[in-house]
Amino acid sequence: MSEFKPEEITHPPMDQLQGLEYCIDSNPSWGEAIALGFQHYILSLGTAVMIPTLLVPLMGGSDGDKVRVFQTLLFVSGINTLLQTLFGTRLPTVIGASFTFVVPIVSIIHDSSLARIPDDHEVSDENNNSTFCYRLHRFVPHNSMNTPPPTIIEVSSNYEGHTGALIVSSSIQIILGYSQLWGICSRFFSPLGMVPVVALVGFGLFERGFPVVGRCVEIGLPMLILFVALSQYLKHIHARHLPILERFSLIISITVIWAYAHILTASGAYKHSSVHTQINCRTDSAHLISSAPWIKIPYPLQWGAPTFDAGHSFGMMAAVFVSLIESTGAYKAAARLSSATPPPAHVLSRGIGWQGIGILLDGLFGTGTGSTVSVENVGLLGSTKVGSRRVVQISAGFMIFFSILGKFGALFASIPFTIFAAVYCVLFGIVAAVGLSFLQFTNMNSMRNLFITGVSLFLGLSIPEYFFRYTMSAQHGPAHTRAGWFNDYINTIFSSPPTVALITAVFLDNTLDVKDAARDRGCRGGSGSGLSRAIAGTRSSTLYPSTSTDFSLHLEFKFILV
Repeated sequence: MSEFKPEEITHPPMDQLQGLEYCIDSNPSWGEAIALGFQHYILSLGTAVMIPTLLVPLMGGSDGDKVRVFQTLLFVSGINTLLQTLFGTRLPTVIGASFTFVVPIVSIIHDSSLARIPDDHEVSDENNNSTFCYRLHRFVPHNSMNTPPPTIIEVSSNYEGHTGALIVSSSIQIILGYSQLWGICSRFFSPLGMVPVVALVGFGLFERGFPVVGRCVEIGLPMLILFVALSQYLKHIHARHLPILERFSLIISITVIWAYAHILTASGAYKHSSVHTQINCRTDSAHLISSAPWIKIPYPLQWGAPTFDAGHSFGMMAAVFVSLIESTGAYKAAARLSSATPPPAHVLSRGIGWQGIGILLDGLFGTGTGSTVSVENVGLLGSTKVGSRRVVQISAGFMIFFSILGKFGALFASIPFTIFAAVYCVLFGIVAAVGLSFLQFTNMNSMRNLFITGVSLFLGLSIPEYFFRYTMSAQHGPAHTRAGWFNDYINTIFSSPPTVALITAVFLDNTLDVKDAARDRGCRGGSGSGLSRAIAGTRSSTLYPSTSTDFSLHLEFKFILV
């Protein structure tokens, strides 16, 4: 048996992914773009519904309150997506709600200093004694003194407190972004250091994948199988030269399984099931449609004037910092999946600055949480092979439109979260694989690189898992001191896999045997971030005048970020 020649069994590093149909600056037809934009909108509903469903009951809110928070969140997400795609990194990224902010927000909700805040209105009991109605939560519950329930939601100090904290903490990203400080920091991010960060942007969300599918396996598993079958095994089926099953596999599979889930719900399949099963399987468990208004336009300070507390703001800054790191990894993945160059330092800083503006809008409008790059929508770029910026901008239009038309938006939001979790199993995996693909720019025959990659990936998964299990058993994080802001700092930062990976990888990569390791790390000198320098070897010297040309990458960039 003849031996293979080296060039026959090796694959040269290529920053240009194969098989992408539309890059960042090329657009499909308007009809196809609108359909793809609607698909991105549907995908963004999973997190947009899940976070209000989690937080609003903790604040004593009703289904109507949950719908209003959902509409506000979707409205601001649409605005932030437009701002990011027009003025920020200009990458095709959806800016959506972030689970990162849940830890400090829950801490504010349970802050004992806000447990007894007197109501602005005195009420009288049956003995005509004047008394105050004390509010333990964000939303006012019905009282027991025969007073009518409030027709307009009254905002209490703990909701105002966390919106105020969002407004203050947004300054972190605004300052780091517009001052170019984050761009300076990114010069220490080599391709080797970015591998675990981008990979764990996807892998780190495994808890939102099959563990959620297993809560209603009769819906989640068919969704997972159907989505994979349409997007991969039947992708060669064309209609009018359009790979319709591959391009629209998400919306087709969601429609089919959603209808199947509705049939199960209407037939009474879950009538005698546990509450846990009904929440995860029924299509009417969220009670969004009946509670949603027909038309409602969110507006700034709709919950009342925010209040500001130094401790709450410092705790929220940790979530903003984590959001910054996670978004950095997501931007690099989105650039690769849209055939754009990795964002240079100034572009990355500009995007972070606009993301800080987005968190400021979250606080002003009262979305209930902060924002970050939607990882699932980044994965959808790879699944559809369409990285067009216009498609994502159209999806932002859908977000704004359906957030105003409450009934229609609530209809689509009634999709069981189990269906989204099945899709996440694929899309988060795609994003993680993009992170691993950066290894091609490094020397993985180096024990130094193997050590840094392995330790960073392992600790990035292991440390957050420890924090999660500790919190589940003890009902509080490992950091549990009298300083609440310090607890939020530690528990938030070390509960984020990409953040732990970045701290570990960048520290090791810049301190361990750095001398003469530039080529092994994937760095090739010049300005910009390490990843930008790594792939700049074949570009024109007028764009990157100080870049060497000895790194043999086979590149064909369709768009360069400026």
